[in-house]
Amino acid sequence: MNEKNNALATEPVGKLLVKLAIPTVTAQIINMLYNIVDRIYIGHIPGIGADSLTGVGVCMPLIMIVSAFAALVGFGGAPRASIFMGKKDKVSAERTLGNCFTMQIIISVILTTLLLIFNRRLLLSFGASENTIGYAVEYMNIYAAGTIFVQMTLGMNMFITAQGFAKTGMLSVVIGAVANIILDPIFIFALDMGVNGAAIATVISQALSCLWVLVFLFGKKTNLKIRFSYMKLKPGIIFPSLALGLSSFIMQSSESVISICFNSSLLKYGGDIAVGAMTILTSVMQFAMLPLQGLGQGAQPIISYNYGAGNPKRVKAAFKLLLKLSVCYSVALWLFVMIFPGVFASMFTSEPQLLEFTKTALRIYVACLFLFGIQIACQSTFTAIGNAKASIVVAVVRKFVLLLPLIYILPLIFTQDKTSAVYLAEPVADFIAVTFTSILFTFQFKKMLRSISDKDKTE
Repeated sequence: MNEKNNALATEPVGKLLVKLAIPTVTAQIINMLYNIVDRIYIGHIPGIGADSLTGVGVCMPLIMIVSAFAALVGFGGAPRASIFMGKKDKVSAERTLGNCFTMQIIISVILTTLLLIFNRRLLLSFGASENTIGYAVEYMNIYAAGTIFVQMTLGMNMFITAQGFAKTGMLSVVIGAVANIILDPIFIFALDMGVNGAAIATVISQALSCLWVLVFLFGKKTNLKIRFSYMKLKPGIIFPSLALGLSSFIMQSSESVISICFNSSLLKYGGDIAVGAMTILTSVMQFAMLPLQGLGQGAQPIISYNYGAGNPKRVKAAFKLLLKLSVCYSVALWLFVMIFPGVFASMFTSEPQLLEFTKTALRIYVACLFLFGIQIACQSTFTAIGNAKASIVVAVVRKFVLLLPLIYILPLIFTQDKTSAVYLAEPVADFIAVTFTSILFTFQFKKMLRSISDKDKTE
């Protein structure tokens, strides 16, 4: 434990961020393939590709909710564990891990039950049509059975990365992703199981990742170990963790709510083709979101540990480097998507009508993607320093105050092309949200740095 902690406290920030971020970004890129490979294969099933792709796309709000609950626990508990390690308080760090492990199990049981009982009704309300509901229900019934594997892999893996074991955290994702990429064509095409095959391949892959994570956290190599004596829920441990993770939960669960609103509006104005295009657009957005989140996860142990240790210079240096890298990536991806939208669209469909429709919609939807690096860097840093209130505020403003109303308002303004107006809600909301987040972060970050500087002087 001391060796890892000393590196977080003393190793040059640039070198340390690269060491931690390369595995986490790699893991997120592989995780991106994990998330979209089903859609790539499904979209190319002969004869039913477009309808089955749209059906699986309608499942995304439910899948996002499952991931959001994993983020609620993992993204809240892991930074707190890092802060406790920075304070040399290993007991509190392990209590946090144990409580979060128990909470993941409880949440998994509840989610699995609800998904199996209500998924058909939910999917119909989320934008499924009579043409696509069959494919959606097939996929979701099987996916729901693997909820606990998703919860454990995503939530508990954050505690591996938070200790500085970025490569081990990367392998957690690699194992599942590689298995999914191999198993998908076998189950979908070779065994002719179609959408059911895609879901089975996903659940098996998630189970393998989950096994890897738990073996590590119960094993001897980890600094923070899951101990049965720390698994009993304590309000003073679990509630602050959930409060800190609430911003990440809101960010991800709101994606589910937004996806529902997008799908219902697009089905109304543009039909199944517009909903199918939205499935592709959200998949492309993962090319931005997941690598940027990987950068944030790489920086998180550095920022959290040094914030807990009272070292404002290293906290500031880590944030500045995170911001530069995040902005460079988001600008580069934005340019590529705007110049070559057909490259991304053709990954998911070979049907000419859907392909042409998606190319136009994609340019509208990602118009402000170049600013997104600022949003994610600030959001990640708020979480890393334990500023739950600011994290929640920026998450709520972007999604609920801005994007959600704009989905319904803009089609009333741009009446000649209401479908395009729905897609336009995303870049308009992003532009305003990044402006707001930047201003809030400037004031809050300075305040937080001053607080640990003043504390250091008084000790």
